[in-house]
Amino acid sequence: MARRDHTLPDFVGSGLRLLVVGCNPSLRSADAGVGFARPGNRFWPAALEAGIVSADRDPWRAVRTDRVGMTDLVKRATNDAAAVRPDEYRRGLARVERLVAWLGPGAVCVLGLEGWRTAADPRARPGVQPGDLGGRPVYLMPNPSGRNAHATVASLAAHLRAARALADDAPSAQAGSASEGRVRPGRDRGARAPG
Repeated sequence: MARRDHTLPDFVGSGLRLLVVGCNPSLRSADAGVGFARPGNRFWPAALEAGIVSADRDPWRAVRTDRVGMTDLVKRATNDAAAVRPDEYRRGLARVERLVAWLGPGAVCVLGLEGWRTAADPRARPGVQPGDLGGRPVYLMPNPSGRNAHATVASLAAHLRAARALADDAPSAQAGSASEGRVRPGRDRGARAPG
C-alpha cells in the first residue's frame, strides 16, 4: 500500500483578492489543519494587523470573507523547511503556477525568500517581483516563522499591506495575459518592499 505524505490542503476559492504561498507546511500545521499554526509563527498576527484577514487562524473565513487564499510551494509537511529538496520547490512552483492561472487572484504573495529563490529567481529580493506567476503579479516577503529573527510582526504586516495594495491595483485576471506555465519576466510595477 502506498504511503501518503503528511500535508495541508489548499484553502482557495474563486474571486480571491490575494493568494498567500508559504514554503511548505510544518508538521504542526498539517496536524492542526491550519497553515502557520506554530505558536511562534507571526503570519496570523501580521495578517490581522495588516487587515488582510478578520479572524485569527481561520483559513476558511479568510477565503470566504476576506478573499485571501492559502497554499504552499511544497505540499509535504516537515519540521524544518531545510528538509525540502530544491527539486521539490521547482515542481511546486509549476503546481502553484497552474493554480494561479486557474484561480486568477488579484496577486500572489510568496512568504519565504529562500523557497522562492530556489524555485524561481536566485537573486530575488523582497517586494514586487519583475515577473508574474500564472499571469498575476507576485510580491515576495520574508518568512513569518519564529525562526526568522529578522522579521517582526510590524515589518511583516507592512509587507502584507504592500501585497494587498499590489492585488488591489492589478488589472483583473480576465484582462491580464494568459500564462504559459512558467514565471515570465515582466514589467517593473514600481512598488518596492517596505522599509
